[in-house]
Amino acid sequence: MTGGVLFVHNNFPAQFRDIAQALVARGTPCAAIGSGAAPGMEGVRIERFQLAQGSTPNLFGLAIRAEADLLRGYAAYEAATRLKAQGFEPDLIVGHPGWGEMVLLSEVFPGVRQIHFAEFFYHGRGADIDFDTEFVTPGLAGILAGKTKNAVAALSLSDAEVIVAPTAFQASLLPPVFRRETLIIHEGVDVERACPGPALPLPLPDGRVLGPETPLITHVNRSLEPLRGLHILLRALPQVQAQAPDAHVLIVGDEWARGYSGAAPEGSTWKREAMKGLEGKLDMSRIHFVGRLPHEAMLAALRRSRAHVYYTYPFVLSWSLAEAMACGCYVIASDTAPVRDAIIDGVNGKLLDFFDVDALATALVDACRAPPDAFAALRAAARETAVARFDRREGRRRWMELIDGQRGRKPKA
Repeated sequence: MTGGVLFVHNNFPAQFRDIAQALVARGTPCAAIGSGAAPGMEGVRIERFQLAQGSTPNLFGLAIRAEADLLRGYAAYEAATRLKAQGFEPDLIVGHPGWGEMVLLSEVFPGVRQIHFAEFFYHGRGADIDFDTEFVTPGLAGILAGKTKNAVAALSLSDAEVIVAPTAFQASLLPPVFRRETLIIHEGVDVERACPGPALPLPLPDGRVLGPETPLITHVNRSLEPLRGLHILLRALPQVQAQAPDAHVLIVGDEWARGYSGAAPEGSTWKREAMKGLEGKLDMSRIHFVGRLPHEAMLAALRRSRAHVYYTYPFVLSWSLAEAMACGCYVIASDTAPVRDAIIDGVNGKLLDFFDVDALATALVDACRAPPDAFAALRAAARETAVARFDRREGRRRWMELIDGQRGRKPKA
């Protein structure tokens, strides 16, 4: 089958779900390459790959990530070869170059244009790796390892006709030679589903129900990790609980999931590490770690949040922030580069120094003590920003326009 779009992502569909669905709905043939654990999706034939070998024992440390990416790249190359043997010949490849799967595909489908989704280009200094050294001090080895994480991704990006980054900050991390070919298109969230609504009673895991009048602080942190500021929030809570004794805190995320902060110390979790020093200082009956919630339950919690805490290292901007803004939350966020792509202090939220625990505590106490409508203007502005910048329909429109434009061009020589 000649023509169609090949998606490449080790966890397909991931960020490509919406545009893949749109293409399938209009009859465009689509296939995908993903790892053995990739969920896949209806209407897209997926060729899964398995690695033929693991990392070489005693390999030079700075080469470990590059070897792993090349192993994935070769496995994806073999998967693409199988697709080709089955008769699938795409006229466009759309993929994520971050784990190596894109690096050899031009050898299977020469001349086929490629769009690369550049989610994050690592830096040893000035981004996430050296931002917070409390739990992990990178040292020179960590800084060099951060830089060399990009070895295969950079080689992959050299095959891209167009690069897409979700935000201005994420685009700014790319080297200038790639930045010139980069468009900023956020994939977006469903701003019709994530929307303001009445503060409904909130059932808790222990059977209690929080009434709409109870001040609620929300925090979504998929892997309960320091990269998203869990330790800062927890350290602010003794003061919050002392000064706002009716406030409750809802923390959404999986303690056992591996996140972007790497592995916690052996035998521990990042939640346990963040709780150290707080023993006996917190009323845990008012702090609710609820694990991962069904999406509708999370949105319901956001709708009745008195203050939503979003902290992050200089890293990828979370969908959860866009959804919180779309729900009209009063967002208290870290004054870090990715957040400044969404929040302007005093206009549609509040920005604070990431490490200033007292400032966060004060802001949360103010939010919990104030009347529910005290921050109505900031909430409305947050919703307006989400609709203007993070509406999935606009992201889909721009992606489809890009895909159609690339498919309409002649193959590269």
